[in-house]
Amino acid sequence: MHPTLKGAVYVTALFIGSEIIYQIYRKYKRKSKHRKENESKSRLSKSSLQVLFFPDKDVACRDYFISGDGCFKSNCQFSHSKTSLSELCKHMMSSQRSLDVCVFVITCRDLADILLKLHRRGVKIRIITDKGMLHTDGSQIWTLQKEGIAVRTNNSSFFMHHKFAIKDQQVLINGSFNWTRQAITGNQENVLITDDLAVTSQFMAEFQKLWEHFDTS
Repeated sequence: MHPTLKGAVYVTALFIGSEIIYQIYRKYKRKSKHRKENESKSRLSKSSLQVLFFPDKDVACRDYFISGDGCFKSNCQFSHSKTSLSELCKHMMSSQRSLDVCVFVITCRDLADILLKLHRRGVKIRIITDKGMLHTDGSQIWTLQKEGIAVRTNNSSFFMHHKFAIKDQQVLINGSFNWTRQAITGNQENVLITDDLAVTSQFMAEFQKLWEHFDTS
């Protein structure tokens, strides 16, 4: 074969081979993109969402929902049925690794007791609360701190007015709900619970930002 013709054949073959490889690559990229989009849609479709409204008509029995041993009172005056408080307690008690709490005030002993139980079980608890609420009547912060739970507060005259918690860096508990008995039995309140990472991750970032900002060590 003439050298010039032979060279042209090689160039043509190289061009065709390159084009085939390029088309295979494009096809792979399209499939990869579609797979990622489908995985993302699948994660979104599997995200759970629960909304709780307060006040509760009946107050959940602390022994039945919190103690873990159940309630043995034959004439218990508190509710053994599902309530907004019992659902909130269930989510908190299911924490396995961590529970980051960022709320304006904590005076509800039942919720504080859950934090103590989790802490004693080895769950990492971190609390951010408003400095002005440390000395409010019924504040549970001092009890929690005495048990070794880390607490940080704002250092300005403005309110630390958030009301959210993050369970195991996956589940967000957020709403208007302060951790008070009045919020459970009197106020019109709401709590939204979701494991949508697109939402939870933003609250995780906010918690970490405040945690570092309020570091007094």
